[in-house]
Amino acid sequence: MTSSDDQLKRIRHSSAHVLAQAVRERFGPEGHVALAIGPPTARGFYYDFSLPRPVVEGDLKWLEKRMKKILRGNHDFVQRDVSEDEARSLFADQPFKLEIIDGIVHGGVDAHGEPFEGEPVLGTYQQDTFLDLCGGPHIANTRDIDPNAVKLLTVAGAYWRGDESRPMLQRIYGTAWGTREELDHFLFLRAEAERRDHRKVGRELDLFMFDKSAPGMPYWLPDGLRMLNTMLEFWRNEHEARGYQEISSPLINEKSLWETSGHWQNYVDDMFVIPDGDNRTYAVKPMNCPNAMVVYNRKTTSYRELPLRLSDCDLLHRNERSGTLQGLLRVQAFRQDDAHIFLPEAEIGAEIQRIFDIADRFYGVFGLKYRLRLGTRPEKFIGDVATWDLAESTLRDVLEERAPGEYIVVEGDGAFYGPKIDILMEDALEREWQMGTIQLDFQLPRRFGCVYTDDQGQEVTPVVIHRVIYGSLERFVGILLEHTAGALAPWLAPRQAIVLPVAVDYEAAAEALREELVAAGLRADLWSATTGTLGARARRARMAKYPFVLVVGAQEAEGSELSVKLREGGQVPPLTRAEVVERMVRSVRQFDNSTETAFADVLPAEAPAAAEAGATSS
Repeated sequence: MTSSDDQLKRIRHSSAHVLAQAVRERFGPEGHVALAIGPPTARGFYYDFSLPRPVVEGDLKWLEKRMKKILRGNHDFVQRDVSEDEARSLFADQPFKLEIIDGIVHGGVDAHGEPFEGEPVLGTYQQDTFLDLCGGPHIANTRDIDPNAVKLLTVAGAYWRGDESRPMLQRIYGTAWGTREELDHFLFLRAEAERRDHRKVGRELDLFMFDKSAPGMPYWLPDGLRMLNTMLEFWRNEHEARGYQEISSPLINEKSLWETSGHWQNYVDDMFVIPDGDNRTYAVKPMNCPNAMVVYNRKTTSYRELPLRLSDCDLLHRNERSGTLQGLLRVQAFRQDDAHIFLPEAEIGAEIQRIFDIADRFYGVFGLKYRLRLGTRPEKFIGDVATWDLAESTLRDVLEERAPGEYIVVEGDGAFYGPKIDILMEDALEREWQMGTIQLDFQLPRRFGCVYTDDQGQEVTPVVIHRVIYGSLERFVGILLEHTAGALAPWLAPRQAIVLPVAVDYEAAAEALREELVAAGLRADLWSATTGTLGARARRARMAKYPFVLVVGAQEAEGSELSVKLREGGQVPPLTRAEVVERMVRSVRQFDNSTETAFADVLPAEAPAAAEAGATSS
């Protein structure tokens, strides 16, 4: 990307206004066009409308062509502040704009319904014949936008203010960039994202499914569950070696637990609530924190036992709006690699550094890079400001030590009980995802009466660090499938090796090889020659993303050497059978991200580079 972030934001915001002008010209003669909002986004812009009829593909083409003409028209974006009376007069026929005016002047909320500080200001922007209620910013003139770097993408439904009880609007999405080259790059990545969509890859590899009887709650199929269990096994081994103790707690708890924790007051709308016949109310747990407090309080704890690291990977449920569900990326049932660390305040910094070491290990194993983001006190919080200030300054100090000048800060983005550090990962398609998080909590241990006995015999309230590394395992799997296009690392692939006999005569030898691979700890299959030609079975193996393909013919059946076809395209020259098996096992045990790593020293020089193959593998 060559354009600055601020310039792109202005280009996209201005493009949204040009889109709205074109929409009014297209739909105005047929009926009333009600304008809602049209903000810039991380990858483009959108505008929400109430229109007399649905937008169809032909409309998008017309609108894009008209936008390009407007952009070439040399129109200034003219800003003017107006009074409430004038604003109401200018937008008298626009119900959503009138609601925005009410919110700004009398409700203390902006066009998106979000609270703002300071004096209310009603601003307008006009380009050509189109006037909009808007606070900006915009570019100076339509000529500052390259018409060849703007494109309309899709149409979707969107409730006004995201409220299902409010009108359904039509949202037109578009994108705008500084140059045509930037647009082309974006469109390439977008097409690649569609090809790699984890829902499509998941179906092709038969990893998971959904059913309408349980919206947003994945069914893990045998290969998918094998992959998930492999991730959990790695997680358990790494955490046990670092002094974590795994626990499991009830799926539902009585309302009083959630009232003590503060979730009932701050989170109940996102919880599945279960009334029973005895005038008691339960809730399915959306997070593990309160139960970790209950476990901690089962006995008296000494300072010698701290830090106490309780890990947990139970199934959680959150009541998400149906329109927000998106495969594994946004679900209602998920596992989270949770941990709650009880410790003295003086040990916070050292413990968070240990957590960063775990993040380095995990993301390194998956070949992923990450950066860090600090979230500070939100508008709705529990506890006192002084304690929050202490918690935030502690996290800032830790970040300055770990990543000086490299982390970002988002004010008001903390959890309701404490500030947090988020782990942001960038995938092969240049998209950034929030994965793990580290939350510093002075509040819940106080609310639950958690104490430990210090070296003077006094009772002291511990601090609690809430942390996840994967985050939601379901979401992590979805992102990983798109990052790799389903070509998972050999250690994680649910099916690691496939043995293909050239003909039926060699099936006994092929089966003996498969059994040897399984005995060595590999997940190996055999496809009989009766199921298709060798070429057809080899193509199926590529589609199934097998890391290692071994063909058994006369030479392999009678001799002691094997050759291996690697998923990334490399052909390993014949090696002894024992060496081939040993190298494949080594690839799995060393958590190689590429099939070529264990064979790098024997591959021909023209073999494709593993890093390049990993980014483009199909």
